[in-house]
Amino acid sequence: MKTPVVNWHKRLQDYSEALAELKDYLDELKRKGFSEKLEHKIIRSFELTHEMALNTMMEYFRELGHTGITGPRDLTVEAFHSDLIDDGETWLEMIIDRIKASPLYNEDVNKSLMEKTSKKFINNLENFERKMKKIEEESN
Repeated sequence: MKTPVVNWHKRLQDYSEALAELKDYLDELKRKGFSEKLEHKIIRSFELTHEMALNTMMEYFRELGHTGITGPRDLTVEAFHSDLIDDGETWLEMIIDRIKASPLYNEDVNKSLMEKTSKKFINNLENFERKMKKIEEESN
């Protein structure tokens, strides 16, 4: 049985939901301050949101007929060159930081990831959503 193809519009919807949850956790951090439990939620939510962004990009490029994209780095570079993302360097940093963050939640690495997510990464993730929604509107 053939696996159904999920179009990038559906991926964008899922991404937007994940991004909203991440923003909720970051708002909670501002309101209540740091807690280890919240740190874990933010990191997991960031990882999921970033992965969904990459999935959205991949589906978008597939629908355009782009082939040969072999991993997150290539995908990020292609997204930058296609003006889906503004700051390719920060998006590559997201990939590296996700690799560094271990399931065991190394305290120093995870604190850094949480801080970067709340101060830097979130803006890039929101910009990506805005650009994709604009493309979606223009395609309707």
